[in-house]
Amino acid sequence: MIRIGTSGWRYPEWRDGFYREIPQRRWLSHLAAHVTTIEINGSFYRLQPPANYRKWAAETPPGFTFAVKGPKLITHVKRLRDIADPLKTFLGSLALGPKQGPIIWQLPPTLRFEPAVLKDFLSTLPPGRHALEPRHESFRADAYFDLLHTHNVAHVVSDAPTFPCIEAATADFAYIRLHGHDELYISSYDDEQLDEWAQKIRDWNRDTYVYFDNTMKGAAPYNAQGLARRLGVPLASHT
Repeated sequence: MIRIGTSGWRYPEWRDGFYREIPQRRWLSHLAAHVTTIEINGSFYRLQPPANYRKWAAETPPGFTFAVKGPKLITHVKRLRDIADPLKTFLGSLALGPKQGPIIWQLPPTLRFEPAVLKDFLSTLPPGRHALEPRHESFRADAYFDLLHTHNVAHVVSDAPTFPCIEAATADFAYIRLHGHDELYISSYDDEQLDEWAQKIRDWNRDTYVYFDNTMKGAAPYNAQGLARRLGVPLASHT
């Protein structure tokens, strides 16, 4: 199972390109007709009411999947410590039903790998698919990979010019975020780069979620479709 999509969908920059002649109220359904998954980013910045998740689920086709970014209150403010209460509140807000995919936890670039802290955090997570995106070089460590493997949490393989790209498969699924190789959130991936990522995904040989986050100039949906074609996976969800 390989699902490929974009990180978010509310981008005015796409108005004259991918969303040309599409009213804003239909942006989500339009994108969901061309990819099989989308990463919800709004949950990172503030708690979303269950009604929002139900609305988004209703606007997407059967078989569609959302990944949900965990709140920055947990990752950036509390920095993975003493998070039982906000975690319970966040999990209680989710209302995607069968369209619920992985939860991604994006760490701040100043957060170093501390084995005890990470172990406690991973032990607190409920069952389900979780992925962790560290942005500090100290996470390039066997002890980190071992912790994720023990808890079946995927290390997020991130491609960006401003933080390390650490390639490791640590769970029964893989999670990739492509932020733009040369310019963060901007650069489009060329044919050679898409070929390389397609081969890496084949080599990992496991369920994989891929999100293009190079959104600022509108490359993300087109890159997502290009990678999907290379891997022979559907360009849209189906029952």
